[in-house]
Amino acid sequence: MVAGEPSGDLLASRLLSGLRPSLPDAHIHGIGGPHMQRYGFQADWPMEKLSVRGLFEVLAHYREIKQIQNSLRDKLLAEKPAVFIGVDAPDFNFGLEAQLKQAGVPTMHFISPSIWAWRGGRIKKVARAVSHMLVVFPFEEAIYREAGIPVTYVGYPLAEVIPIQPDVSAARHQLGLPQEVPVVTIMPGSRMSELKYNSATFVAALRLLAQRDKGIRFIAPMAGERQKTYFESLIRQAGLQDVDIQILDGQSHKAITAADTVLVASGTATLEVALFKKPMVIAYKMLAPSWHIMRRMAYQPWVGLPNILARDFVVPEYLQDAATPQALADALWKQLGDMPLRDSIYARFTEMHHELRRDSAKESAQAVLQLIEQTRGRNRMHSVPIS
Repeated sequence: MVAGEPSGDLLASRLLSGLRPSLPDAHIHGIGGPHMQRYGFQADWPMEKLSVRGLFEVLAHYREIKQIQNSLRDKLLAEKPAVFIGVDAPDFNFGLEAQLKQAGVPTMHFISPSIWAWRGGRIKKVARAVSHMLVVFPFEEAIYREAGIPVTYVGYPLAEVIPIQPDVSAARHQLGLPQEVPVVTIMPGSRMSELKYNSATFVAALRLLAQRDKGIRFIAPMAGERQKTYFESLIRQAGLQDVDIQILDGQSHKAITAADTVLVASGTATLEVALFKKPMVIAYKMLAPSWHIMRRMAYQPWVGLPNILARDFVVPEYLQDAATPQALADALWKQLGDMPLRDSIYARFTEMHHELRRDSAKESAQAVLQLIEQTRGRNRMHSVPIS
């Protein structure tokens, strides 16, 4: 298995929770994080090596990433595992999967790339690389069936973990927050590359909100110690020591639950915020050349997953030059003060939550076991001598 970032690690752990009871003695290894390791997963390389985003940012780390990919490929070609499962990280995993599939190793990919949002031609690359696709959104099944790629819709794993009615009072109590104060959670991204492009603007928006209402409490969950140290340095540089900002080690779900609204970098975290039924402002910045290339590839108006699923701008999106501190602060301020808007968002996201909720651990594990059995069956047929 290969998962390249914290969200993939969490999603893969749901699959493993369903798979381990059927394969208690299986050796499961590759690239992954702590959530996967709880189910006996062995990390051959640290997951952080793959946590790079953006076309030009990846180029800076290309040699090291390619070396890891080649080393893992050689190891797996010699080992001939029962199945390889790539979890998200499409640019790394599809290249590896194509070589393994060609060599007779069954390959499964968990989480479809956003071929429905941009780079639609990628479906041909998927067909060459993937024996079976696991998708988390219901509309994705038809896309892969039409392309002749075996597919299973397993639901969105976190839709089972996140409660339909989050306990805001309990989360605030656990974080030492008063029940009645306005709370804004700041989530500039889990990768260091994301933090470096998003955090300064997010912090500047935080400053503008604090100037409007000194009673606002801010929470910033950080994915690791490096991220936390970097974000703390920006807070100091901005002179915001007097603003009530609680920087957490992880605990993103608790931070989202406690919030009245969330400022979040575009990515899978936006769907987590939606599952907690929270208003949010989606923003994203990246290296300018990467942005210009990716913008031309897009062919629908939304980038945030909640908006894509709703096919509507349920929550605002501010990208690249549009993501100014003033624009972000104004949008967050509106959400803090507009109760009918917040009630409307809560209703839309509750409906979305029900649509995405399935037993993903059971569904995904069953698909893995079936793929292994199908491959074994074919191998047995090929090994029978013809009289």
